[in-house]
Amino acid sequence: MNNTPLLEDKVLGIRIKYLNKEHEIIWNQFVESNPEGTFFHLSGWKEVLERAYQHKAYYLYAEQKEQIIGVLPLGHIHSYLFGNALISTPFCVYGGAIGSEEACKFLTQAAHKLAWDLGVDYLELRNLKLREPTWSRSNLYVTFRKEIDPDSDKNLAAIPRKQRAMVRKGIDTGLLGIIDTDINRFFQLYSESTRNLGTPVFPKHYFQILKEVFGKRCEILTILHNYYPVSSVMSFYFRDEVLPYYGGGSAKARDVKANDFMYWELMRRSAECGIKIFDYGRSKLYTGSYHFKTHWGFKPEPLYYEYKLIKADKIPEKNPLNPRYRFFIEAWKRLPLPLARFIGPFIARNLG
Repeated sequence: MNNTPLLEDKVLGIRIKYLNKEHEIIWNQFVESNPEGTFFHLSGWKEVLERAYQHKAYYLYAEQKEQIIGVLPLGHIHSYLFGNALISTPFCVYGGAIGSEEACKFLTQAAHKLAWDLGVDYLELRNLKLREPTWSRSNLYVTFRKEIDPDSDKNLAAIPRKQRAMVRKGIDTGLLGIIDTDINRFFQLYSESTRNLGTPVFPKHYFQILKEVFGKRCEILTILHNYYPVSSVMSFYFRDEVLPYYGGGSAKARDVKANDFMYWELMRRSAECGIKIFDYGRSKLYTGSYHFKTHWGFKPEPLYYEYKLIKADKIPEKNPLNPRYRFFIEAWKRLPLPLARFIGPFIARNLG
């Protein structure tokens, strides 16, 4: 991809360009230093999208006086089943433009132009705050973020009583948390749990690529009961935050409260390492995961998923609450696990 400006304002001296390899370091430095930057703005996701799924990624940055003043990561997903979209960012819960007000304005304009040029159904920006009030918007998702204390006893005491009892039961069961250096046990537990929810599983190589691309920023915590793995979570680390992102457990996990213990163990370890923010991530309003997170004392915060409709006449409903997917979800739950692991990646790669 050449570095000819996609958009340029000669009065302000702002140029919108495509990210190339030689600018990845300063892109990430900008993301790290910007208060609105998130793990999902890091340039590594471009490699993940292209290597794991062969989706085209368009990472735009705003330049002024040869300095980056804003960034906007975008991925193009073109699917017969789920439509044609330009998204910031696919497979991520946060995205959108970050930077100065002028930079964000020009980046969004450039993304709109690119969406038209690609002929997509819609442009989707997954913002943490309202940016485009005139665009169509989904109010389906919220996020859960909370400060944690360096003192683990205080963090445990801050968990509401009923949920704290579940954590203590897990502790009393003798569960043990270890850091896994490979993805094998995690993937077995994650894929089983995902199948049980009626959701297509992501391919195993996707998680391997996440580990390769993000290195120490990507960590797997696995919980053992009598030395047997019962639950596991892949977390991302960014600045002073931890984001438990992909997780799952076996049928045994519920009996021994392994999932409750797992998130507590992650919180405990993170606090000891100086992590200040525990980001429980996105949930759909009033679903099981939504209620689980509120039981931990986390309060939902709105997410602003904003859509510029191009060919589409309404915002997409690519989520399990859509009635059209109900039969598929129930049928998927009954698939043999090996078959779900084989078929799932062909579908999941386009869910984004």
